[in-house]
Amino acid sequence: MENTSERMLTIAIGSDHSGFHLKEELKRYLTEKGLTVVDIGTNDTKSVDYPQYAYKVAQKVSSGQCERGIMIDGAGIGSCMAANKVRGIRAAMCYDLSTARNSREHNNSNVVTLGAGLIGSSLAKQILDVWLETECTEKRHLRRAQQIHQIESGVISFTAASNSKVNKPSEITNQGDEVSNLSSTEMENIIQEITEILKQQGVGFDGAPNNCTCCSGECGGLCAEKSSDTVREFINMGAGRISYTEGGTGVPEDIARFIDHTLLRPDATNKDVEKVCKEALEYGFASVCINPSYVQFAANILKNSEVKVCTVVGFPFGTHLPEIKGFEARRAIRDGAKEIDMVINIGAIKNRDLELLFRDIRTVVEACDDGSAICKVIFETALLTDEEKVIACQIAKKAKAEFVKTSTGYASGGATAHDVALMAETVRGSGIEVKASGGIRSYEDAVTMLKAGATRIGASASVKIVQGVSDLTESY
Repeated sequence: MENTSERMLTIAIGSDHSGFHLKEELKRYLTEKGLTVVDIGTNDTKSVDYPQYAYKVAQKVSSGQCERGIMIDGAGIGSCMAANKVRGIRAAMCYDLSTARNSREHNNSNVVTLGAGLIGSSLAKQILDVWLETECTEKRHLRRAQQIHQIESGVISFTAASNSKVNKPSEITNQGDEVSNLSSTEMENIIQEITEILKQQGVGFDGAPNNCTCCSGECGGLCAEKSSDTVREFINMGAGRISYTEGGTGVPEDIARFIDHTLLRPDATNKDVEKVCKEALEYGFASVCINPSYVQFAANILKNSEVKVCTVVGFPFGTHLPEIKGFEARRAIRDGAKEIDMVINIGAIKNRDLELLFRDIRTVVEACDDGSAICKVIFETALLTDEEKVIACQIAKKAKAEFVKTSTGYASGGATAHDVALMAETVRGSGIEVKASGGIRSYEDAVTMLKAGATRIGASASVKIVQGVSDLTESY
């Protein structure tokens, strides 16, 4: 397929005041790629009405003066509506690589609209690259794009008498997707299997706190307050953060500022999240880590405080598509998250599909870069060989993540001192830090991890480590 971006295309580009700065950056980018760019305006950040500029961009394309058009406003939605009122225009609002590719491949779009308030310049450039390089060649897609203009011209209608078949809801399927209907028995078996896995990882479902051996099983896992001297030792050895679950009171102030206050239970409620946030505010914790649906809720509670909001992406299995992870991260950042812990696509490593693995991580890193957030990449080391751990570190380094992290706590095991040492050595000199999460079975192991280069420690209900103790519950 010919690479459209390498042809001497003429591109009309316009924006309103909110899209002016992004327009200027994209104009320079496209010009450097050898494209002819016609700037429709606006020419500064003074308030203007987006429909006028969307119309001008669309007119340039409709008249044939330009082959493609780009229009930028705050969200990209209004400009898309306005451009599509011009005859011959198939405008598509694109917010990630998937929508950019689909708008061309399936809809043969000739105008793209972007939301400067939703995406950063790095993603915008990638969107344009995909949009310019993708062609619509399948006959069925070309036929459907043509039908759009037939509707516009009033020469076609879809009625019962039409030659075009109208599918009943029961007949509509997604090409390439097969959906199986699970029986109630099959669903119950799946739920039971998942429940057993979670129980093995120390996640309880009866509302009772997990047992912890650091205080003869009496501390409920709240080691930051019950075994604060032990925690101090780890901080002194270089631990930058320590995970800690909800419920604590009386955590010493000198330890609190190193704690990631974590609540990732699937049965957590608004009340639970509010409690965690208020504890973080009261005791001065570094962050709260909660599931994505609670980010905005938590951010509102923690507004104007020093406590950061952290959330997870692709959690816990990492099998989401890169575009979905990117969107999930961007939505979380827009809702108020300052740290993103993403789970990689483990199958991509197993298949040695390193291009997919890079996109998997890079898509989230770019979302974090655009939103001034930190990206931590979770490997699930218990499922990887040493070679695969090194590969994952190298790809994370190439993708420019800030942290590599050992595990989610949902696999058969967590971190080992060997894992942390291997990861730390692989990323040495790159500026990437290592978080050891789960699998910390003894005081000696944790000391080795920190000396090997780990700067954050994550264990169930903070650090469940006391000299001589080896049987510990592992989790995020």
